[in-house]
Amino acid sequence: MAAAVIVDGIRSPYGKRFGDLAGTHPARLLGQVQAGLLERTGIDPTVIEQVIGGCVTQAGEQSNNITRTSWLDRGLPYQTAATTVDCACGSSLQAVHMINALIASGAVSAGIACGVESMSRVFLGAAGGDAGNPYPDGFDVDLPDQFLAAERIAQRRGISRADIDAFAADSQKKAIRAWDSGVFDDQVIPVEAPVLDSAGKPTGQMRTVTRDQGLRPTTPETLAGLNPVIEGGIHTAGTSSQISDGASGALIMSEDEAQRQGLKPRARIHTSVMVGAEPYFHLDGPADATTAVLQKSGMSLSDIDVVEINEAFASVVLSWASVTGFDMERVNPHGGAIALGHPVGSSGIRLLVQAIDDLERLDGSTAMVTMCAGGALAPATIIERI
Repeated sequence: MAAAVIVDGIRSPYGKRFGDLAGTHPARLLGQVQAGLLERTGIDPTVIEQVIGGCVTQAGEQSNNITRTSWLDRGLPYQTAATTVDCACGSSLQAVHMINALIASGAVSAGIACGVESMSRVFLGAAGGDAGNPYPDGFDVDLPDQFLAAERIAQRRGISRADIDAFAADSQKKAIRAWDSGVFDDQVIPVEAPVLDSAGKPTGQMRTVTRDQGLRPTTPETLAGLNPVIEGGIHTAGTSSQISDGASGALIMSEDEAQRQGLKPRARIHTSVMVGAEPYFHLDGPADATTAVLQKSGMSLSDIDVVEINEAFASVVLSWASVTGFDMERVNPHGGAIALGHPVGSSGIRLLVQAIDDLERLDGSTAMVTMCAGGALAPATIIERI
């Protein structure tokens, strides 16, 4: 069985809803990341055999296999196969798992996993609408909407409003410090985006976008003044992930292919899983995914140097921490989705790229990435630094 290695990974800046990237067609945004990854690694695009991309709302501009459209839009070789997958927020991390599996099986020797979501242009849930209800008559699974799920998780673990306000303020503080100190300089590539006027119409001008828009200096005291989204609940817009636009990508190869291409990999994919979680809590799956990936890998949490877990809601991360007991100083050391944004089809690879960078900066050896995903699912991936 071939071992898969991650040669490199990048992402676009994450734009806020109706912000800097709102004028960019999502296929063009993803295409810039695909091409940027090839350019940065210097690899001949004909070496890439398959591209698998995550995208959650595959409707309108994100329909019709956006991963393939993006590739062709950049003038890249038509012979390269492309597939788009939807596994809710875990879509791009599942794309990583799928490329890894193709390499391990010997089906391909080089591929790109990627992901995109333009939540300004294609609203989450737009794939339903006039096309009909995705749940058939009589579907009686208690699968709450995401804000209600976050509240149920908080109640389950005894998490308070003060807990989540403090966590969210810390995420913002860490992300701002990371940007100011250059942590994201090698992860985030500049992208070109049309400028929109106040009515949301293109002006004919372009801008270069270089920085995440979600950064909001704040304090627990400031967050405490925000109204909860659900009456009687504790989560606010300030303690939830931001609706965002963005794309990400990772070049994954067999060790032999990387050597043939003269490329030095940054990390190795050790173990990956996707698990189902209890529907009633919907988003409380990362702890289950952590248990599963550790059992499969033969590791324990003491073997993990750093964890990147998606901040879909503050209670999701705090619940995971209460179950695992992992040192929170080694969780999301440079902030997370509460500060950086959460373009759902892209976020899994953002976490992966960040985890690789974490290991290099902390001189660590092993990291874990996990996240909750809609439909009561949760992926987890363990990587080893090379």
